[in-house]
Order: sequence, then structure tokens, then C-alpha cells
Amino acid sequence: MFEILAERLEGVFKKLGGQGRITERSIEQALREVRLALLEADVNLDVVAQFIAGLKAKLKGQQLLRSLTPEQQILGMVGEELRAVLGGEARELDLKFRPPVRLLLVGLQGSGKTTTAAKLARWLKVERGRSPLLVSTDVRRPAAIEQLRVLAQAAGVAALDSRSDQDPVEIASRALARADAAGHDVVIFDTAGRLQIDRELMEEAQRLKAAASPNHILLVADAMTGQEAAGVGRGFNERLGLSGLILTKLESDARGGAALSMRLVTGVPILFAGVGEKLEALEVFHPDRLASRILGMGDVMTLVEKARQNYDSAAARQAQRKLRKDDFTVRDFADQLRALRKMGPIADLLAMVPGFKKIAPAADPAEAERELARIQAIIDSMTAQERANHLILNGRRRQRIAAGSGTSVQEVNRFVKQFEQTRKLMKKMAQAGPIARRFGLGV
Repeated sequence: MFEILAERLEGVFKKLGGQGRITERSIEQALREVRLALLEADVNLDVVAQFIAGLKAKLKGQQLLRSLTPEQQILGMVGEELRAVLGGEARELDLKFRPPVRLLLVGLQGSGKTTTAAKLARWLKVERGRSPLLVSTDVRRPAAIEQLRVLAQAAGVAALDSRSDQDPVEIASRALARADAAGHDVVIFDTAGRLQIDRELMEEAQRLKAAASPNHILLVADAMTGQEAAGVGRGFNERLGLSGLILTKLESDARGGAALSMRLVTGVPILFAGVGEKLEALEVFHPDRLASRILGMGDVMTLVEKARQNYDSAAARQAQRKLRKDDFTVRDFADQLRALRKMGPIADLLAMVPGFKKIAPAADPAEAERELARIQAIIDSMTAQERANHLILNGRRRQRIAAGSGTSVQEVNRFVKQFEQTRKLMKKMAQAGPIARRFGLGV
């Protein structure tokens, strides 16, 4: 995520790291480098100008601290400006309206509106305890209605039966009546898109706005469209009056231009970020956390939240008890591994660890992902008896496991050795935990 921008900014800070103090010349040099980094990241030109102006005012107007290096001071100021451009603090989707709360999702074709509608419905159900109704008013795109129905079923939420021969306004009116009758407290309207903003698209969206009287109009935009996204945001906002943005494919965006442009251009907050294809891959957008990740400072809060969502605390306590009793098995290890992989791609998790790139710059997340897959295959090829007691793994058993998992005997041997080492280390940590806590070390 935002690799190009992060790498360019890291280069700026490295250059500053060799300087003893900040001078007028070093400030101008830093501003020039940051400007180039933003332009290379495909940030909107007006946004770049505003960003640099704000950063320049901070650099020249703030009393510089002798206790900090030039690198640390400019890093902090760039971080402040990034957070400001991205919106400052996370903004909640306001649901304090008379039910059903009506959400109208708009955007260009291919931005991911339909999938995002299902993701949002699932998020509202799981995170907010709501009973959403999904409604497709896209009568132009083949199979759009069926796609939303299938996604609704996967998300465990209701979807209105609509047909492509119906008028979108008629569908919207029927959806509101259905919501009242069935007790749905949120209605999410998925609308038609185009390859670009045109009169027909806007007229239909305006008709739906008049019919549904939405509490929120949310623009779904592809984060990978760069500068173009700013123009799209401005166009929809001028004609419809947006109340929020949802950026999709943020996990694949190496540049960051859309995220850094759209909030400032439209003046409305980024509420959610799509960070994957799965229905659960929708996150509340946190400007401060994203700014921290761009600057290579990690994102511990999101990492902790993912762990809480995907890890059973009772299972964790049980695993700790087993470790103390020297009873931690391959089966228990497999449970831990599944919980880790549910948290997301290993590359995303490593990016959230503060300073990871500096500690292990040559680490290959893709290879780490492949290694986890190999380990999972080896464990899956074991019998229940072998998972319960790895000490019975003789040569014949290891050959069978290698053949069943598509690996070599050497790889099976390496896994067994790694498991034993991990088991010993985890046992020491489990035993040290109560002692460390007694002395306030927080283990």
C-alpha cells in the first residue's frame, strides 16, 4: 500500500539524516523532494500545492527543537500534514436517523460499488448490530441484480427481489416499503455506473435521490485511478452533494494519489477503505494510521484490532496452559496458524509492524506467504494422531506426509525442527509472563 510514496519520502528523510541542523536551504530541498514524491504518487496538482504550502508554513513558522534531528522534525511535520490532508481523525458513519437509514452508493462502472454494498451491509450487521436491506437499482448492467443477490446471501443479509425491466425509482420506492414492513433499519441502494460521468448517469442518480431521500450519498471510488479520482469526486459532489467516500482496492494502490486527493477536493470525509476481495475486507478509514504507515512507522492499533477480531481469547488461554504443561501440539500450532492467516496477507501484517522495513529490509513477504502455505499443507497431510504427538514422526511417516503435501522430506524435517524450536520459545514466554507482569514489564 502506497509503496511508491513511502519509498520516496523515506529517501527524503535519509538525506536529511546526514545534516546536523535545519537551514533555509535544507527546508527548500526537503520541500522540493516531497513535492516530487507527491507528484510521482499521482496526487492532484492542487492538492500538492496545498500540501506543500501547509508544510512550508509549519517548517518556517515553528520553533525547531534542539533535542530532535532534522530528520525527526520534518518527519513529524510531514506526518501532521498527511493526517490533515487525509481528514485528521476517523469519522463514523452517522446512523442517528429515523429508520430505515437510507444509504445511496454512487460511482463509476468498475469502481466496485456492488461488492462494496455487500461489504457495507455485512459491516453494519456485524459491527453495528443492524438489519440492512440491499437493493440493486442497476437495471442496465447484465447480471448486476443477480450479483448483489448472491453477495447478500454470502454476507448473511437480505436483498430485495428486483428485475431489469423495472424502473430504478419504482424499485427504490418498493424497497422502502419492504424495509418498513420487514423491520430493516438500514437500506443500501446500489446504483448504475458508467465508464465516465455523463448526463444520463447523473439524471438517474438525481431521480433516485429525490425518490429515496437518502440520509447519506456515498461515492465508491477506485483508489488506483490516481488523479482522475479527484475529478470524479468533484463531479459527483457538485451534482449530488456527497456525505462520504469509500475507497476500494486500497491494498493494491502503490501510489496513494486518490486517497490524498479526494478528501481535500470534495471536502467530505473518507469513511471506509476496501482492503481486499473478501466481504470482511472493509475497514473504517483512519487518517492517522495510514499516515503512520506511509512514513514507515507501522500501524499497531489496526494490527491489535485484527488480532482481537480473529483470535479467540479462550483458545489463547488454553494454548498458554498447554505450553506451561509442555502439552502444546501440532494441532494447537495449526489453530494458531489459521488465526494468523485469517488476519490477512502476511505482507499487510508486516507493514503494520513499526520499523519492520528497517529491521528486515530484505524480507520477502511473498516468500513468507508461500512458506505458511507449505506449512499448512504439511500439517493437513498429518493424521490426527501425528498432530497430537509429533514425536511419532518416523522416516516412513515423514515420507508419506511429504508425498501428500507436495513437499520434500527435507521440508517436512525442517517444519518439525521449526515447530520444536517455536514450542520451546513459546513455553519460555508463557512461563515468563506472570513474572514479567509482576515487575510491570507488560509481557
